[in-house]
Amino acid sequence: MAAAGAPTLLKPGGQRARTNHHQPRRLRRPTPRVSCCSTASLAATKSFMTRTHPPPPPPPPAPSPHRTRNGAEILVEALERRGVRDVFAYPGGATLEIHQALTRSRLIRTHLLRHEQGEAFAASGYARSSPPSPTARPGVCVATSGPGATNLVTALADAHLDSVPLVAITGQVPRHMIGTDAFQETPIVDLTRAITKHSYLVLDVTDIPRVINEAFFLATSGRPGPVLVDIPKDVTQQTAVPSWDTPMRLPGYVSRLPKPPSTDLLDQVIRLVGDARRPVLYVGGGCSASSDELRRFVDLTGIPVTTTLTGIGNFPSDDPLSLRMLGMHSTVYANYAVDNADLLLALGVRFDDRVTSKAEAFASRAKIVHVDIDPAEIGKNKQPHVSICADVKLSLHAINAMLQQQQHKINLDFGAWRSELDQKKSEFPLSYKTFGESIPPQCSTRFTNGEVIIATGVGQHQMWATQYYTFKRPRQWVSSAGLGAMGFGLPAAAGGAVANPGATVVDIDGDGSFTMNIQELAMIRVENLPVKVMVLNNQHLGMVVQWVDRFYKANRAHTYLGDPRKESEIYPDFVTIARGFGIPAARVTKKSEVRDAIEEMIATPGPYLLDIVVPYQEHVVPMIPVYGAFKDIILDGDGRTSY
Repeated sequence: MAAAGAPTLLKPGGQRARTNHHQPRRLRRPTPRVSCCSTASLAATKSFMTRTHPPPPPPPPAPSPHRTRNGAEILVEALERRGVRDVFAYPGGATLEIHQALTRSRLIRTHLLRHEQGEAFAASGYARSSPPSPTARPGVCVATSGPGATNLVTALADAHLDSVPLVAITGQVPRHMIGTDAFQETPIVDLTRAITKHSYLVLDVTDIPRVINEAFFLATSGRPGPVLVDIPKDVTQQTAVPSWDTPMRLPGYVSRLPKPPSTDLLDQVIRLVGDARRPVLYVGGGCSASSDELRRFVDLTGIPVTTTLTGIGNFPSDDPLSLRMLGMHSTVYANYAVDNADLLLALGVRFDDRVTSKAEAFASRAKIVHVDIDPAEIGKNKQPHVSICADVKLSLHAINAMLQQQQHKINLDFGAWRSELDQKKSEFPLSYKTFGESIPPQCSTRFTNGEVIIATGVGQHQMWATQYYTFKRPRQWVSSAGLGAMGFGLPAAAGGAVANPGATVVDIDGDGSFTMNIQELAMIRVENLPVKVMVLNNQHLGMVVQWVDRFYKANRAHTYLGDPRKESEIYPDFVTIARGFGIPAARVTKKSEVRDAIEEMIATPGPYLLDIVVPYQEHVVPMIPVYGAFKDIILDGDGRTSY
């Protein structure tokens, strides 16, 4: 017989078991109250900046009276107490209680996406573009059990690779049915343990306040990342009086968080800067919270800056010292600078293969300083000469203070190096060819003077956006980098619009990537979000076509997305589809039409879709082939040429 006072279990249909309230049916097998598994990687909290600061969030609710409520109501209040004001969700059987409780919240707005992957990408876009705060503001999404939970997996993997703070809450079958292959049961904790910082299975309603506090702390502290909280349906129905002051139980994690940077190591960095003649700053997503400190360091030293894909916006791309992005599809002068540098200051980066390509040839002439909050990244792909495992923001702040104190002792003059790089900028500018009235896809990414938030899918359009759009601030660029997940752009743009009320968000997308989550046109229409979708439509999987052209003798295998029976027609008709969702839309096919069409798109209130038909033969150049080095860089060519 169960002990008196134990929680009442519910049958699968939500009916109460026929037992006394104080003597519920025994669980099938003894289990701990909370089961969790972790592959937590320690790293830097990231907060980002936007042009304007939104009004401060309302104060947290006053402590609730000591009254009994169900687990779903406790969960929602726990989210409110963590400052959550937006939740992205799609309901199902295992989350019915949670959605009922959300309808009663006066602080949280629930945004109904049309697919669980869409909701998780929206939560990611929300977190990536959120205005500045003392800590990173995580995105929150809710999905039901089984297929609902598994539909989150791609977005969780994306957030894990790009260090995005997410809290994903999933419903689960009732506790006594776990392990029975019940309807819509999947072991989502097991499935996600390798792609989250931490995963919880909550088995007692009284643990919900503590688990939610821990989930938000884990998601936003150290190196941000996704945390999953799986809650069985009967736990959301179980009743209790919540305790809001239960302490977190993370002694091991907290003890391993990096300490402030060592003064001795910072002295070494300053000495290396003083001895260098050709230094380069290599800046990644880990600098997203330290843009001001980075700019101050550049002011003090005059060192040129190149960024990774996730580091875009941390330093203005139109600054004279900007080399723009580094890596496979980046500027010649950024890659030249790193190849010829004698000092590489790597801040908040992980030496990804799309940056380094042939790792042993990358920055082979340089001494390398690597500053990162995640000890797992230090020396993982490239061995540094000086490593500092610490928060980049604290490190830069301390270095700047030391430089200011030692200005009379240090004479930094990199004028000759900057002149050499300026010469390379003149020799190898980003450029593209034109063919009559055909629309060069590159020209379509130049608009609005760098003022809007840009989201993208994954493919050629993504790379052209990095090359030709002017980014001026952190959190202005929202894109799937490490995972390269097609279908990211539209839902992420929706999340960015929710996080930045009044801001215009443009989703620069490809027809293949856009189609993967096209259903989220419904959400941006219903909520009337100022999301502008600009589809660079070449009727092909453009990046795959480029690789096939270059390395597979142009044998285009299954890359055409149109209707083979009617190749002269645009298929599918995105304009008609958008209008079916109630969204104004237009198509342009001539270069002379592009500017006016983009101006109309930006000026139209609410959502808008612009279908820009571009040639499928275009290639993204420059390009360093996989496992190549700077000497192997490809500077021109397209699908009109045989290789």
